[in-house]
Amino acid sequence: MIESKKTSASVTSLSGQRRQFESRDGSIATVDASILPVMKRLSIRRLLLSSLGVREPHWHANAQELGYCLRGNALMTIADSHSVRHTFTLSPGEMFFVPSGALHHIENTGDDEAEFILAFSHEKPEDFGISGSFGAMTDSVLANTFGLKAGDFSEFTRSTTDTHIGRRAAKAIVEEQARHPDPLHYSLEATPPQIISGSGSAHTAKKELWPALKNISMFSVRITGVGMREPHWHPETAEMGYIASGRGRITILSPGGHTETFEITAGDTYFIPPAYPHHIENLGSDTLHILIFFDQPTPGDVGFQTLPSCFSREVLEAAFGVGDRSLPEFPMITVDPLIVPRVNPISPPG
Repeated sequence: MIESKKTSASVTSLSGQRRQFESRDGSIATVDASILPVMKRLSIRRLLLSSLGVREPHWHANAQELGYCLRGNALMTIADSHSVRHTFTLSPGEMFFVPSGALHHIENTGDDEAEFILAFSHEKPEDFGISGSFGAMTDSVLANTFGLKAGDFSEFTRSTTDTHIGRRAAKAIVEEQARHPDPLHYSLEATPPQIISGSGSAHTAKKELWPALKNISMFSVRITGVGMREPHWHPETAEMGYIASGRGRITILSPGGHTETFEITAGDTYFIPPAYPHHIENLGSDTLHILIFFDQPTPGDVGFQTLPSCFSREVLEAAFGVGDRSLPEFPMITVDPLIVPRVNPISPPG
């Protein structure tokens, strides 16, 4: 039976969530463990920035952040420990990584709205903004910090509520340093895909390719209309996906033999606990594009296609309760393809 997003415990709409912050300059929508209780060690946000919109400098006390630019152009600055500063531009298909506790901001440098999908390495990330943090300190404390007079801060709003998203008076001028390579920036879609075939492709952001990553990684997976993500699981690795485009279907097997099958559409997010078997089908003729985040810098992966090669036919006969004549002639596969051709019709809902 196909479960709807209203009844499934594993999927919901991120783009359809009530905004935790919204103004003319942008919005933030969140799916965390308060919305999907099954989430552990991962959560997700959708950030929209209008032209001139600025996501204020802020940090996350308990989580690393891994972001992907879906559309628009932006400038990002990260202030890390020991006065280390990173700054770089962002355009569609590019990513950034923010260490836990590092102060960072994003500002829209284009004329059109910019959109980012942000993943965090905690099911309930904790945020601090520079505006609320300054608001928690007295004028005298701030003045002493900067060697100024207390009166210099008299116009500051005395509030611990963050601005979240503000507005520039004029378009940003991008400094030359921001156009240079940076270890916290990664041009994911500009790199050759690690997996590619007529069935689909996968661009991977993992520690082997991006050494800065810690506790999180991401695969940009595209499944064509004739492809399927084979049944598989991720040892010691949870999976969280965001549907960038297309329409598909996921089946998850839970302990005790319970199966959950649900459809996914653009704007949805789903979560799969570590080592739960699952697969993804493309239900349409267009490409299904999913941003798949993991709670490990190098995700584990065990695919069904390689499993028969690991055991004798006698072991498989005993496991499936069939004789030799009834056991298919499985191909000898030693390298998992991840995405396989869909040579049979899509099974009807049931």
